[in-house]
Amino acid sequence: MKFKYPKIAGVIAAIIFAYVLFSNPYVREFISGLNSPGYLGAFISGMFYTFGFTSPFSAGFFIDLNPSSILLAGILGGIGACIGDMFIFYFVKEFFKKELVLLGNEKPIKSFGKLLDKLFGKKINFYLMHLLAVFFIASPLPDEAGIILIAGFTKVKASAMMVISVIFNTIGILILLSI
Repeated sequence: MKFKYPKIAGVIAAIIFAYVLFSNPYVREFISGLNSPGYLGAFISGMFYTFGFTSPFSAGFFIDLNPSSILLAGILGGIGACIGDMFIFYFVKEFFKKELVLLGNEKPIKSFGKLLDKLFGKKINFYLMHLLAVFFIASPLPDEAGIILIAGFTKVKASAMMVISVIFNTIGILILLSI
């Protein structure tokens, strides 16, 4: 028997594993005791912040990181995340797009979409889709979903995608660094 949504299930498993891992006080102490991953660590962790399978670990790293400048670490993490997002934008978006389209064709999802169209209309749904996309990009949830919502259903240019990525990933990372 073939599993219908293996990538989505893998992302959920990675989130659960990262939560268990970073809930361990020994792991938190180890990261806090490193003292020197600092800004390079923020940049590298930012690159991993965008990918579904690695974002939970990156989020745990940002939560436990204590940089001397939260703003600088957030910006460097946001730039690193932008690099990861652009990789997704150019090379990986088709990998998840097929599975998300398949998921979108499921009866409960279609029914929900029709309900939203009735409640809000297509124009408001367009804005809600973009709001959901930037939520995915800013949060430690998989950026692939947000990028597919933006790049897959609109005609966004790469330069606009870069601006969106840097701004919203930086915001999300700053929130994690502030926790």
